[in-house]
Amino acid sequence: MRPLPWLCGALTACSASAEGPSSPPVPAPPAASSAPVTAPPLAATASASAAPASAPTAQPCPQGMVFVDAVHCPDTETRKVGLRCLSSDSRNPNHLTICDRFAEGQTCSVPERRQRFCIDRYEYPNEKGGHPPVMVNAYDAAGLCAEKGKRLCFESEWTAACEGPDRKPFPYGYERSKAHCNIDNPYVHPKLAQLHHPDDRTRGPELIKLDQSVPSGSLETCKSDFGVYDLTGNFDEWVRTEWRRGQGKWAGLKGGAWGHVRNACRPITTSHVAHWSYYFISFRCCADPDASALPPVEGGPPLWTAPRDEPPPHPAGHPVDRGWTPPPGTVAPHAPKR
Repeated sequence: MRPLPWLCGALTACSASAEGPSSPPVPAPPAASSAPVTAPPLAATASASAAPASAPTAQPCPQGMVFVDAVHCPDTETRKVGLRCLSSDSRNPNHLTICDRFAEGQTCSVPERRQRFCIDRYEYPNEKGGHPPVMVNAYDAAGLCAEKGKRLCFESEWTAACEGPDRKPFPYGYERSKAHCNIDNPYVHPKLAQLHHPDDRTRGPELIKLDQSVPSGSLETCKSDFGVYDLTGNFDEWVRTEWRRGQGKWAGLKGGAWGHVRNACRPITTSHVAHWSYYFISFRCCADPDASALPPVEGGPPLWTAPRDEPPPHPAGHPVDRGWTPPPGTVAPHAPKR
């Protein structure tokens, strides 16, 4: 089946490397709503020379990952979490209704839960200034995360990292903004025969022509309050679903890519099979935190832990494909001018 011109990486209705800084020490857990983890200030001393050396503090996450501690509403549908759209449009090839502005505040019609997890600060391979691989399917994404001792993020982890402690509909606030993230770029028509050709000499020029991404982490304005970059826009990202649905069954897409689609925190696309790949699809990885570095959970919503089961193997037994990235120094003709 020929893909639609624009995938909404946010379509519910469609039923090691040079990584960043490590997470700071973890404070006591919040009572209700969590906040980004910050290091406690050092105590003042009368004599710095007399003060004993501080023992290193255990970190909850591997180098380059962000620790997220959030109270989360585990419902995937925007209308059920009580987000009210104030302004919308449907000016896109998929005829989707895109909310441009939400009312402030979020309510939850299902029991909330607390989530603690680690997530890559940037898209794979978690390098600031890098270019994530495209033409990877969900099996590839899961395999590449496993190579790093991580796992593919679950949809609720991705959403919680995007919404931040205040549970905003966009990582930067309540109103859609192409000035904040790499979204709303004009559509460039793909030549599918070249795009899916197995030889990079044939597909490479087409992928360069189609590329409208920006380097990972290059937009300081496209960052959630937890400090995670490029969650909405730039690339659509594979995640694991928490209940099987749609064509993806165990896999879905979050965030939307660089076009005019539903680039928000909540929606998810499940209309594509897990072995599907495309020119604006990539991923990022998650991991479980080191429990010994965390204070115990006392009171509040129950703590959710990620399921331990592994994603299913590729049905055709294909090995992990590392996808495609442009050669160093490549300048894509349709890349956004920032």
